[in-house]
Amino acid sequence: MSVKTALASSDDTVGPKLEDLEMRLLLEAVFAAAGYDFRQYLAPMLRRRVWQCVREERLRTISGFQEKVLHDPDCLGRLVQALCINVSSLFRDPHFYRALRLQVFPKLRTYPFIRIWHAGCASGEEVFSTAILLEEAGLYQRCRIYATDINAAALAQARTGMVSLASMEESCRRYEQAGGTRALPDYYTVCGSEAILDSGLRRNIVFAQHNLATDSSFNEFNLICCRNVLIYFSKPLQDRVHALFNRSLGMFAVLALGSKESIQFSSWEHSYEEVDMEHKIYRRVR
Repeated sequence: MSVKTALASSDDTVGPKLEDLEMRLLLEAVFAAAGYDFRQYLAPMLRRRVWQCVREERLRTISGFQEKVLHDPDCLGRLVQALCINVSSLFRDPHFYRALRLQVFPKLRTYPFIRIWHAGCASGEEVFSTAILLEEAGLYQRCRIYATDINAAALAQARTGMVSLASMEESCRRYEQAGGTRALPDYYTVCGSEAILDSGLRRNIVFAQHNLATDSSFNEFNLICCRNVLIYFSKPLQDRVHALFNRSLGMFAVLALGSKESIQFSSWEHSYEEVDMEHKIYRRVR
């Protein structure tokens, strides 16, 4: 083997190892400096988003980016925003909400007081979707919804109850598919380019910061919704979150996951029975 070939071969192996080291150091630094724990998120997603941030900061290396993150709070904020999963919309996946209304609400009706946890709520649109359907079912007055996320900026947006007016035409269509019994415009007023959701929908929602990777259970719930969040977590972190949810659910309470998520093949599989396999809705039975 020529010297040139040997050096090229060495670079090919050292490159990924160096990148892995830089990524580990960056994530440890973010956790130590700010308490945001992304260390067990899926590596391909993390690499893609971190490198996008590196390019946007006009830097060349993750190590150089780490220095800026630690010394520039605004840069840290931009990184956290990039790594948090903030995809949300009113009545996203409307057939899930129809299943929730038809198959879960009758069970919730049997409780004198209903506690619901929306974990990983992002900017809150799916929380408000649940609140609207609970209102129409005559259940909302005895509900408390805890809407949590790791991202403080997303929670601040959620608390305003403001969504883009441009998205409302599509949201109205999904609301009808979800089995809404009124008209979606009944629940918001228009202010410029924004739709402001009725303050009555916010009266029973508690928005709070919570990190699924590090924080513990804080109540017992009748329903936990955590949809399209676990797909971004490594298997060990998924197991941790499933254990957290199991501790947080009362007996016969309901866990709702995203369409690409499942309780199957987890350590907690036998603690649940299926309510709706298509829409990944489960009932805790042990």
